[in-house]
Amino acid sequence: MTWVDIKERLKKFILFFISSLAGTSVDLSVHWALSVFVFDSYVGQFIIAPVISFELATLTNYYIAYQFVWRERIQNRSSRTYWRRFLIYNATCTGAFAIKFIIIQILHLIFPGLAPVLCNLIALCLSGTFNFGMNEFVVFKKKKKEE
Repeated sequence: MTWVDIKERLKKFILFFISSLAGTSVDLSVHWALSVFVFDSYVGQFIIAPVISFELATLTNYYIAYQFVWRERIQNRSSRTYWRRFLIYNATCTGAFAIKFIIIQILHLIFPGLAPVLCNLIALCLSGTFNFGMNEFVVFKKKKKEE
């Protein structure tokens, strides 16, 4: 790996991190609203609300990643490729979500008084690195150069 590759990857990570703030805002605000105004049970607050907030955040993050972060890696821009790539993106995000979900449950067990939204925020931070790797190396991977 060359210095140029490291620099490019670091730049992508910073852009990914900044753009993920939009998805995180969607995730946290939707989770908070559902936990406060809609659900008052454990299942609602710790299972249903995170699933709904996750999917809305996934849509937000994918749009930003596709249009801005990894834009130059997308050769064919059509609605078919957009949605096909989204299916792969959603699958990789589901893996990150599984990690996040497990962390939320563990935090709730260890710190029962910790607010659901704080459990979610901590879990988002930890699962974010995995998510970046999946975007960089799977969803928006760089095509091999012809030799």
